[in-house]
Amino acid sequence: MKKYLISLFAGFALLVTGTVSAIAAELGLGVTAAIVSLEADGQEVETGSQTAETTTASVKNTFPMGSIFAELQGDRWTLGVEYIPADADVSDKVKTRNDTETSVTNTATTTATARQNDANAEIADHFMYYVEFKPMDSMYFKLGYLDADLNTTENLETGSSYGNASLNGIQYGIGFKKDLNRGFAKFEVSYSDYDNVSLTDSTGRTGVTTNNTVSGDIDTTQIRLSYGF
Repeated sequence: MKKYLISLFAGFALLVTGTVSAIAAELGLGVTAAIVSLEADGQEVETGSQTAETTTASVKNTFPMGSIFAELQGDRWTLGVEYIPADADVSDKVKTRNDTETSVTNTATTTATARQNDANAEIADHFMYYVEFKPMDSMYFKLGYLDADLNTTENLETGSSYGNASLNGIQYGIGFKKDLNRGFAKFEVSYSDYDNVSLTDSTGRTGVTTNNTVSGDIDTTQIRLSYGF
């Protein structure tokens, strides 16, 4: 999917530069530093022989992020692609469950066994393909398409795993650009809305006709400062 999008974007950029020679366009390269505020809401549905147990959780995290970008700049428009080389952990979660077993004689009590489940979700290989429109010389509006991988690692008492998924979304932003003696600088505030993701575990259990599922929604707000040339 990423290779297709990169090829499509590159082909469109070549088409613009090759056929619209009357429009002055420049190639810009640069780096971005951002402070990211992430909010994630998740739900896990554990199936059992009798009932299904649903657990919900919310995660809020703030962290720095760096990226690199390349863009084609016209008078009132910009086409760009951005790549985040580092991975971002969404959360580390440890869940302990106490199971009570009834004795054969049907008497009152029993033993409690603690079972620990560890799970981690990580966003990797993150690309953004964006367009900027400048209604005036210094201010611009931004619309971007987000494409990343959501990788999960887990140590579950069932021995199962949830696997990985593609993570897509839309970014909206408003910013200000200033030309410098050498290069240019941008200051931007943006909001990213990722699509809901749902994963199903890989291992079924005796007497259970459905597998456990997890689903989640991720949103971010960013304050970004970029320098390019």
